[in-house]
Amino acid sequence: MKKILVINSGSSTVKADVFAVENNQPVFQAKALADKIGKADGSLTVKGKGIETRTVAIAGASIETAIREIIEVFAAAGICARENLGAIGHRVVHGGSKFSAPAIITDEITAVISEMSVFAPLHNPANLAGIQFCRAHFTLPQVAVFDTAFHQTMPAVATTYAIPRELSEKYGIRRYGFHGTSHEYVTHECARRMSIPYEKFSAISLHLGNGASACAVQNGKSIDTSMGFTPLEGLVMGTRSGDVDPSLPFFLQNMVGLSAADAESLFNKKSGLLGISGSNDMREIVSRADAGDAAALLAVEIFCARVRKYIGAYLTHGRPHALIFTGGIGENSPAIRQRVLTGLGHLGIAPDRQKNAALPEGGCISAENAIAVFVINTDEELMIARETLRLAHP
Repeated sequence: MKKILVINSGSSTVKADVFAVENNQPVFQAKALADKIGKADGSLTVKGKGIETRTVAIAGASIETAIREIIEVFAAAGICARENLGAIGHRVVHGGSKFSAPAIITDEITAVISEMSVFAPLHNPANLAGIQFCRAHFTLPQVAVFDTAFHQTMPAVATTYAIPRELSEKYGIRRYGFHGTSHEYVTHECARRMSIPYEKFSAISLHLGNGASACAVQNGKSIDTSMGFTPLEGLVMGTRSGDVDPSLPFFLQNMVGLSAADAESLFNKKSGLLGISGSNDMREIVSRADAGDAAALLAVEIFCARVRKYIGAYLTHGRPHALIFTGGIGENSPAIRQRVLTGLGHLGIAPDRQKNAALPEGGCISAENAIAVFVINTDEELMIARETLRLAHP
């Protein structure tokens, strides 16, 4: 039986999942996480069906070394020997406007991924390092799945910034959107649960985690999303500010003497929940808010208010079949879901408090006669495996 390996290589972690192909569908077998890449306390953890979870040290490991270790551990555990591997799928954060769908990786594809690194300097080079290592060590089909691809269906009215057109066209300045693989997966899954053909399905998808974005899907296509040219735009996130007045960076540069790089770091790494409350862990923030911590309570209220603002904006596209919560916060925080949904009854959205707290099988937490609200665990790796299977036919 041929198997599919899914690789998600980042600047500080490498994630890998193995899927068996059964009845022409990928079925999860095991996953590995190489954490703290390049650090002295780097580690590799493997867990899966029928195997004992194990963790080994990989001090100072590079992305390439981490992938080599992962493959060796999978083989030693009897999960996936090299000869059983039929194809490899890779997550790529930014495909620019060139990719509206996953693609079989070729030299031309890697060249474009490299070109797009100017838009995602922390992500694409790491994604490319994993791709290049696997292409050098495996002579089998490999597929790139782009986070931006799902949003390529957005119309010009949703992608165009109101700046001089010659600058937009020369430098590729437009709204791209991210988390596309997650939004695509959960909307497909929600349509399946509601027995609605995907090409007729409409939803508002909320991927809420340390990175967060909202997406409006109409007739199975992304028509708007909160992230834009970079993943900084939109919702308040763990360390990212989300929407701010565009003049604010210039003001801080003039008043505080920040360089452009300092300003970029401030809005990406020191803002959001962290900037407001001193923490980017929503579990800690909610606990502090419940205990009366004013800064934590403000962070929670701002986070939820921004989500509600985007829900309201996307309802202008028409009544959706469903509202979907996903991501680490969306899936695991009943308190945040309740706060987001409270007060939206006049828009046809009303949670059932008991369902939200208990999360029944199927994940539907809405009150009767209201717009359906679902909590769906995202599975980007499974989505990548499906696309890899579809294109590579291992």
